[in-house]
Amino acid sequence: MTMAPDAHDHAKLDAFIGDAAALVAESGAAFDVVVVLDFGSQYAQLITRRVREAGVYSELLPHDVTWDEVAPLGPRGVILSGGPASVYGEGSPQLPDWVLSSGLPVLGICYGLQLLARAHGGVVAPADQREYGPATIAVSDRSCPLFSGLPETLDVWMSHGDHVEQAPDGWAVLASTPNAPVAAIGRGSTMGIQFHPEVVHTPRGSDVIRNFLVNVCGCRTTWTAESFIDAAVRDIRDRVGEGRVLLGLSGGVDSAVAAALIHRAIGDRLTPVFVDNGLLRLGEGDLVRDVFSRNFGMNLVAVDASDRFLSRLAGVTDPEQKRKIIGETFVRVFEAEAERAGPFEFLAQGTLYPDVIESTTADTKAAAKIKTHHNVGGLPADMQFKLLEPLKFLFKDEVRAVGRELGLPEEIVGRHPFPGPGLAVRIIGEITPDDLDLLRRADAIFRAELDAAGLAAEIWQAFAVLLPVRSVGVMGDDRTYGRVCALRAVTSEDAMTADWARLPYDLLARASNRIVNEVRGITRVVYDISSKPPATIEWE
Repeated sequence: MTMAPDAHDHAKLDAFIGDAAALVAESGAAFDVVVVLDFGSQYAQLITRRVREAGVYSELLPHDVTWDEVAPLGPRGVILSGGPASVYGEGSPQLPDWVLSSGLPVLGICYGLQLLARAHGGVVAPADQREYGPATIAVSDRSCPLFSGLPETLDVWMSHGDHVEQAPDGWAVLASTPNAPVAAIGRGSTMGIQFHPEVVHTPRGSDVIRNFLVNVCGCRTTWTAESFIDAAVRDIRDRVGEGRVLLGLSGGVDSAVAAALIHRAIGDRLTPVFVDNGLLRLGEGDLVRDVFSRNFGMNLVAVDASDRFLSRLAGVTDPEQKRKIIGETFVRVFEAEAERAGPFEFLAQGTLYPDVIESTTADTKAAAKIKTHHNVGGLPADMQFKLLEPLKFLFKDEVRAVGRELGLPEEIVGRHPFPGPGLAVRIIGEITPDDLDLLRRADAIFRAELDAAGLAAEIWQAFAVLLPVRSVGVMGDDRTYGRVCALRAVTSEDAMTADWARLPYDLLARASNRIVNEVRGITRVVYDISSKPPATIEWE
């Protein structure tokens, strides 16, 4: 029996949608909206991304969201995600009544197709043969707007155990495969497809999604970095009023773009604060101050709080506890700064959409908690600031586009992501000054070799991890017994999924040789070849 995900927290969701609706309203109807309902698919976030890539704003919402909650967004259409359940199973997620009664165009994907078929009297049953992987569909009705401009056969990606055995009366069968004779159906502006157009394994999948958005929903493809900036600036001004904002600047692309965006909105009423938490990479503090002073017309406040952070983290080994301690300590440092130079009503952060999704705050309760991001689930409940998070509806690639549109240099928008908890989540186990020193030097060598090879721009993120194990080695005919360092490099578009980077062996050999020879205390280097999923990008 497959149970439905827990019902979401309506008060939290109302606030989340309210923020999104405010952004849409501030755009002056500059862009259209399509909502994606999440029925538990591992690809649900990808659907949202593909819609945005087509130039239409999209929000991922829990499957049991009500019309009263959705209506403020003014959606032009609805997409139903896939999911692991069976539509006929006890307790399985069902189709909200408003989806059909609203009269909006609907596209059901996989489980979403089966929901639509069953709701209209069709038959859904277990397939004789499960279908996971590549398939080829034959399009039987090329006049359908969903397949406009596409060939008669399409290579697609399937992932299902059930299928539509009989289409509802009055519905046209639009495509089929030998294993799924009802691979696509439609009636009017309501359509369903058994395959997954959102994954890269469906080469023309983005065209299918774009056809639904433009040909069926009538959406304009005007969601751009420029349209977001215009709407976000007005929204920030409305929220902040005449208040002042303190911004936590890490030096990464997210907080830098947030700083530039907020500064455009309220000018010198923004005070960026850079906190050295003792968990930074080698030379990070000096680099941030240098880059910021050359590229921003703001007065940066720098605070050295390394002793405070490291003393609170002493003896802590659990990664979730580390993140919560770091999140709370950041806020306490900001509160102290606000008391000194305030008052500040708002605390601004570079929180992104993946942070919110992975942390599974009540805003996204339909998703399983992967890890608590220090700036989302790690914040203390008694925090005195109001949060200002203008980027929390954006994926990383959208943030980079916004940064470029704001005129930020490539040395900022092109930087590899660096987690807010810093090296705390790259030292497995307890954090000590000696281990931080080992990791900083190993990490710097690895990144330097990537730069020297001209490969840094092709990599999403690259770093070293210090493991809590020792390994026997031999140096100068003597036995050594030192630490193990893991190197990690991944390629990605938005950090929701990632693949391990196929770095040249010669580069890895140089990095390993230098680390073992130059960082006394490390005797073995390994390379992480895990993708996300099943692993995450960071080790903790």
